[in-house]
Amino acid sequence: MNKTILIIDDDSMLRNTLVKGLRAAGFNTLSADSAEQGAEIMQKLQADAIVLDRMMGGMDGLTFLRGLRNSGNQTPVIMLTALSGPENAIDGLSGGANDYLAKPFQLQELVLRLNNMIKNRLANETSGMPDNLIFADDEFFIKTADNEQPKLLALSGEEKKLLQQLVTPVGNTASAAPMVAKRLRNKLNSVLSNLDIITVRGKGYKMVNA
Repeated sequence: MNKTILIIDDDSMLRNTLVKGLRAAGFNTLSADSAEQGAEIMQKLQADAIVLDRMMGGMDGLTFLRGLRNSGNQTPVIMLTALSGPENAIDGLSGGANDYLAKPFQLQELVLRLNNMIKNRLANETSGMPDNLIFADDEFFIKTADNEQPKLLALSGEEKKLLQQLVTPVGNTASAAPMVAKRLRNKLNSVLSNLDIITVRGKGYKMVNA
């Protein structure tokens, strides 16, 4: 069954482009021209994911998102913004976003991120993926408490690649140079006591919930 995406953006040209592009990519789409209209739709219908503009007239995207999360709704959300950089991604993640995409962007990238976000949600529900490890804006963040901002996990390119392989979903076995795996293990152990990376003889490395 095709997944349903709710697009909330007050830019009619971009909104219509996304509706057409996502339909062509195989998604069902709903659209809203304001956060207020998006909230009304969410009270009546269930979407598999939301594409949410951060800055809109009336209620802004972050306010909408915080209200959604405070109500207990955990629908995956990718936030669109003209603001870039890790500090802005942290603001979005703190509000409850699952991913963050800076404008301008390619439709193909949005489609890939939506597919990954939906797949990761399903994988997280079955694999025990910890809620405090977040991937967004091509970076990993650590969330240690509900009232704390996520913190950027500083990783090398090799470490980031290995971590991506290990968590999509948790349980994957991935190969890597021993020193890369060791550095990643040390960085994770220093901030998350519930995660560890173990060696699978003859195959590589695997992430486990400690």
